[in-house]
Amino acid sequence: MPEKIQMTDLSSEDQRRLALTGLEVDMKNRSGSFFQKDQDVCHVTSDCEGIEFLTINAALTKYPWVSDYFWRAVSKDKDKYTRYVAAQADKRGFVIIAKKGTRSVYPLQACLLMSDSPVQHVHNIIIAEEGSELHIISGCTSATARSSGAHLGVTEFYVGKGAKVTSTMIHNWGKNIAVFPRSAAIVEEDGVFLSNYVCMEPVRRIQMSPLCTLSGERAVGRFSSVVVAPPGSHLDLGSTVILGARGTSAELLTRAITTGGMILSRGMIHGMVKGTRGHIECKGLILKDGIIHAIPEIRGDVVDTELSHEAAVGKIAKDEIEYLMARGLDEETATATIIRGFLDVKVEGLPDVLQDQIDAAIDAAEKSGF
Repeated sequence: MPEKIQMTDLSSEDQRRLALTGLEVDMKNRSGSFFQKDQDVCHVTSDCEGIEFLTINAALTKYPWVSDYFWRAVSKDKDKYTRYVAAQADKRGFVIIAKKGTRSVYPLQACLLMSDSPVQHVHNIIIAEEGSELHIISGCTSATARSSGAHLGVTEFYVGKGAKVTSTMIHNWGKNIAVFPRSAAIVEEDGVFLSNYVCMEPVRRIQMSPLCTLSGERAVGRFSSVVVAPPGSHLDLGSTVILGARGTSAELLTRAITTGGMILSRGMIHGMVKGTRGHIECKGLILKDGIIHAIPEIRGDVVDTELSHEAAVGKIAKDEIEYLMARGLDEETATATIIRGFLDVKVEGLPDVLQDQIDAAIDAAEKSGF
């Protein structure tokens, strides 16, 4: 691979923006790293035995069978964005293969930076073989000089029998960037797929609706989202889980705040077989005039499926602020404390290093006043 710009070569401001997405330029507490600037794959490495982190081209050359995984979970004809990615001759993105029984101590990180190009596309494949465990942090951002543009990303997850994949995506795009992620996961028997999404900074538009198909018995799918929409931001977010085998379960959890932007929060759980259960929870706060539109859906096709949902949108209760002020906090601090508690989502089964990263992103947004 020709020598290209590294994360350490970026300006201090762009490195700071990367850090806000959970990426570590110095690679501490990371077992692998991928860095793509525009359409240039600049760096890829893996330091964990049994886990391979490869560019698409390198993976296809080394393992021709990897081609069988392309466009299985996500259809290339899903929409105009997937068709665009499928039509590109210059394939960009990464392939992660966690070999049978391999468990990563530290997460792998993937950095996608938009800088000079108005459009960035990427197609990623993650394969967790039987009994493996894999943690990925995806940090997506635009350079300070990038005033507008569009990011199109396709990611396919394949979680084998008894495997566990945790995917944490933190977005820090510019206020005029449009983002269209397309992702899907197929989870086999006793597999676990955890998806965490954080977006606390201005962005023009994000539209995504990841799909998780629980195809093996006792498979688990959980989606957690923490988002803030300032004025000018339009967030159309959703996730769908298919309970396709006995004993499968799903949970979709969203915390949403608008300070003037639009949030459309979708969620769908489909119980197709007996002995399944799922729950959707969406809670929203309107701090300044904006819109939060929650659309939770549950569908049961059989007698023995247990599905539930709840959604609530409101404001900070005056009595909560007064309670904290009576204990010595000023109004601003009391309000910030309530907001921080509202966003403080603890994800079951999430490693401490990833939970700390989510908390850090929330802290950074809180300090900037959302």
